[in-house]
Amino acid sequence: MGLERITIKPDVCGGEPTIRGMRITVSQILEMLAGGMTTEQILQDFPYLDRADVDACLEYAARQAAHREVLLNK
Repeated sequence: MGLERITIKPDVCGGEPTIRGMRITVSQILEMLAGGMTTEQILQDFPYLDRADVDACLEYAARQAAHREVLLNK
């Protein structure tokens, strides 16, 4: 489980989830993957990231997607 790699700090990237407090957001990594980049390509472009960082982004996204919201009628 690599979720400890995902950090949320109000003073970094406007409080968006980032990787290890750096100024690269989870959403940026997910957008690259969704756009067709491979993990290897991302790691080549961002040598300060690890494979575990990308895996943590995917795990974070999966958990967010599993979140259910119940809307109540007023």
